[in-house]
Amino acid sequence: MYAITTLARLCRSRLWGAAVVAISLAAGAPAVVQAAGKTSVCSSKAAKTAAQKRACANTKSTKSVAASPSGGKRAVAKTASHAKAGAKARKLAAVEVESATKRVAVKHVVYKHGKRRVVTSYRTVNFTPQAQGRLSAGRAFGLHESPDALALRSSVAYVVDERTGESLFDKNSQAVLPIASISKLMTAMVSLDAGIPMTDVMEVTDDDRDYEKGTGSRLSVGSRLSREDMLHIALMSSENRAAAALSRYFPGGRPAFLAAMNRKAKQLGMNDTHFNDPTGLSSQNVSSARDLVKMVKAAYQYPLIRRFSTDSNYDVNTGRRELHYVSTNHLIGHPGWEIGLQKTGYINEAGQCLVMQANVDGRPVIMILLDSTGRYSRFADATRVRKWLLEGGGATPQRTAGTAPTAQVATNNEHAL
Repeated sequence: MYAITTLARLCRSRLWGAAVVAISLAAGAPAVVQAAGKTSVCSSKAAKTAAQKRACANTKSTKSVAASPSGGKRAVAKTASHAKAGAKARKLAAVEVESATKRVAVKHVVYKHGKRRVVTSYRTVNFTPQAQGRLSAGRAFGLHESPDALALRSSVAYVVDERTGESLFDKNSQAVLPIASISKLMTAMVSLDAGIPMTDVMEVTDDDRDYEKGTGSRLSVGSRLSREDMLHIALMSSENRAAAALSRYFPGGRPAFLAAMNRKAKQLGMNDTHFNDPTGLSSQNVSSARDLVKMVKAAYQYPLIRRFSTDSNYDVNTGRRELHYVSTNHLIGHPGWEIGLQKTGYINEAGQCLVMQANVDGRPVIMILLDSTGRYSRFADATRVRKWLLEGGGATPQRTAGTAPTAQVATNNEHAL
């Protein structure tokens, strides 16, 4: 070290000074900076190469931290801050996981004896949050971009006169899409066609739980209800475990039930339709709006389906506790609406769906709305269609450019409503 220091004093020229710095840094002797006295080895003039400049930058950074009395404290404080932020992030993540399974209050407006009242029900939410930017099947294929005269939020809209079968409004009616809990109309028809006593008691088991999406249910395992009550809450409130239990208690079990669903679809001429489960949680339950008109017409012939699907609220006793259910359709009981049959549906792949039979100004019509965006957009779309009909719409059938080809759309992947 003494020899290097002496050499640094003797070498006053820029060239030899830079050489001394390079040799000392290569030898791992940062003390040369102090031993060189007044000579600034990390000046822009002394550092000629990129390696020297990087070494000087590191040395200056180390020197400034070491020279500052509070430098060490700041470094410790910064480390502690990062640790605290990490702990906070982990805590928030834990809260999010916990909140994914908490009970959530759901408020609905119901009309009873002409009076409006708000009914609050509670359900246990247990689902995987939708990934950011995840699209429904219809939106992934660009169906929502089809223009229409009513500027509907639904990718598919089909309105027909029930008596004549005339098409009044047509937007992508041939597209084959997941239909979510609209499937429960077929579940109800197959259950009633079996002629099994409606008073038979059915028990919810682990086989009725949702292993497709991981959704929860207010019907806990062990709940016991009559077949009539199961059918009631499956249609009115889209209770998935009730629909699953109906299929399991079918003669021959669930496989026979699914075969009966697809067989009845063929009998009704629903050639673009396939059912993979009784609840609609499977994205492989697919159909077109034109096929769904046939299903709604057929379901309307069942008095129980008409009554149960249009009920606004209903109480059941599970053998453990009383449960209050409300309709998933916010238009039920709403002034101005005369709905004879309805069913809602939702999973990520299907978007918000709604099918209805309704009388508009004395004219029975069937509305099919699929793959709508936004929680209430399907009801807003139905209201737009009704207003359009009241103002004389439907005299000339409305069609969009997307109705000619058949768009076969189906995907694999939360909650059916």
